[in-house]
Amino acid sequence: MTSSTDLQNGTQPRPERFSALEGQLSAWRRHLHMHPEVSFQEHQTAAYIAGELRGMPNLEVSQLTPTSVLAVRKGTHPGKTVLLRADIDALPMTEENSFEFVSRNDGAMHACGHDGHTAILLGVAQLVSEAPAWDGELRMIFQHAEEQSPGGAEELVFETSLMDGVDVATGLHLNSQLPAGVVAVRPGAFMAAPDNIYIMVLGKGGHAAHPEEAVDPIAIGAQIVSNLQHVVSRGVSAMEALVVSVTYFQAGTTTNVIPDRAELKGTVRSFDPGLRERAPAMIERVVRGVCEAHGARYEYRYENGYRPLINNDEVAETLRQVALEVVGEARTREANATMGGEDFSAYLEKVPGAYFNVGSGNAELESGFPHHHPRFTIDEAALSTGVQMMYAAALRLGKAER
Repeated sequence: MTSSTDLQNGTQPRPERFSALEGQLSAWRRHLHMHPEVSFQEHQTAAYIAGELRGMPNLEVSQLTPTSVLAVRKGTHPGKTVLLRADIDALPMTEENSFEFVSRNDGAMHACGHDGHTAILLGVAQLVSEAPAWDGELRMIFQHAEEQSPGGAEELVFETSLMDGVDVATGLHLNSQLPAGVVAVRPGAFMAAPDNIYIMVLGKGGHAAHPEEAVDPIAIGAQIVSNLQHVVSRGVSAMEALVVSVTYFQAGTTTNVIPDRAELKGTVRSFDPGLRERAPAMIERVVRGVCEAHGARYEYRYENGYRPLINNDEVAETLRQVALEVVGEARTREANATMGGEDFSAYLEKVPGAYFNVGSGNAELESGFPHHHPRFTIDEAALSTGVQMMYAAALRLGKAER
């Protein structure tokens, strides 16, 4: 393992170099924030990233997909092949912030911090390109389409050569619910598998004054919503984690007509692969039972989303040690597991790795809004912390015996 002293020698930049980079990090992030592009449409974003990278020495720059960018630093000394990842896509929503670099693309917004992730990895690339020597090989992937299933990671990991020869992978997510400068990492289960359910209740329409002549899909749908809660409370051990939420219920056109169908959609979140495998049948059993009891038919579809994100214990511990050296014990925390999903999990199907959080919240800057909120923003001080963490992690993981 590399010591704290090692991280200050050789290829580790001096603290003043990180400080000098802060203005550029802010400029990159603000440009990206002004020009967001949603999943699978990040053509201008990818072109901008590639252009910035091609201005840096010692990097090989390529595109494995039309809207992702790969930068590689080949080592001058033996070592591991390390993959660093940043996601680059925005969300299809309208921004409600009023600062000068607000989104200029109607209906698109960086409301999850991917502009910051991209700026951080560009900063790492800049410093890596300046390093006189490097151990092993560093691959920096600027990944498209994290926000839309099946996700850009699925394409990169399983349909390109990106992971050939990679030994270990890591990535980060800015977290507005943590103070800026805090680093949080945990071993084991970190983020859930975010699956989707689609239910169509097929009843019999009729006049609202004579419900006895109809099969009311709204009333039946309401019973399905209520009874699905028993899947979690009575169908799963209290020691297991499962979320079933119906988030969409659409039916009817006017006040005096019972419609012939009701459409329900929702999400199912789990960590355990075995429980995830059982969930579709448990949910359908409830849907089938309620519909049969009331004389309705149904259509049902269960859609797998990203895999659960399970951090490798050893890599997570390495990141924790790096955090202790970069931000100190007072700002190093164990991250809470979350039912949110992340397609970084695809990389972990191929190699050991771990994902971590860097705090970006600051009440004075009003950067505490939750992710996917129209007023989401970050404290840009978090960008330098992210660069220091990712750079030091790349050094450590590239040298570590695994």
